[in-house]
Amino acid sequence: MIFSRLFKYLIYKLLSGHSKGHGIHSPFVFDLVSRVFRNKTDSAIVLNIEKTRKRLLNDKRTIFVNDLGSGSGIIKSNNRKVSEIARFSPVPPKYGMLLTNMAETFGSPMILELGTSFGISTMYLASGNINCTVNTIEGSSSVSEIARENFAQSGIKNINLTTGSFIDVLPELLKNETPGLVFIDGDHRKEPLIKYFSLIEEKAGPSTVVIIDDIHHSVEMEEAWEEIKRFERVSVTIDIFRMGIAFFREGISHNDYTIRY
Repeated sequence: MIFSRLFKYLIYKLLSGHSKGHGIHSPFVFDLVSRVFRNKTDSAIVLNIEKTRKRLLNDKRTIFVNDLGSGSGIIKSNNRKVSEIARFSPVPPKYGMLLTNMAETFGSPMILELGTSFGISTMYLASGNINCTVNTIEGSSSVSEIARENFAQSGIKNINLTTGSFIDVLPELLKNETPGLVFIDGDHRKEPLIKYFSLIEEKAGPSTVVIIDDIHHSVEMEEAWEEIKRFERVSVTIDIFRMGIAFFREGISHNDYTIRY
């Protein structure tokens, strides 16, 4: 598994486009890479959120995690130490900062997140666009309770956390408002992921962007990503290895990019 991912990453490094956008012919993608991907995130935002991560890494509590998705690929037991979940589950700072920049540019009027975990990614999203609400869904009640603790201690207010299954909660959240940005990071199975994406595509506007975490996590996730790239309304996709980004922009010829990040 480790060697397979390493091999895939080496292929990605060989085939990916320049991290500064050089050689990218699409004005939209060039602007995205040069302006959004490379934008500096406020250091105060990073410090606040990483302080939460540090506290979680030292949290000795053991909790029962009721996984509604595929579960952890690393921690097999449902009884898990908070510190272990904090070590493997949340997005690293580098990708958290990207979420902040993407939320700032594309988040309005509303951000959706499928898979809160302890709320590290949620806080990066919310900090990027304080004028819109991040509606986030977490399947495990014990995990969502710790996320609520983290939100309260961080002082970040524009977060609405719902505990439940994605397929039950998502249609309700999509009913009244078109999301600007959607981040999917909570179910690494092909069929459910395609189902969530289909629901989002039906409601998506031309400015909506969907970010999917761990697209190279497994063969199943890679198959799902390839299928998502072929959705009729998807105009541009970007593979940055850890994440896949899909746009519904109108008036742009369909193209799939692999960009070094």
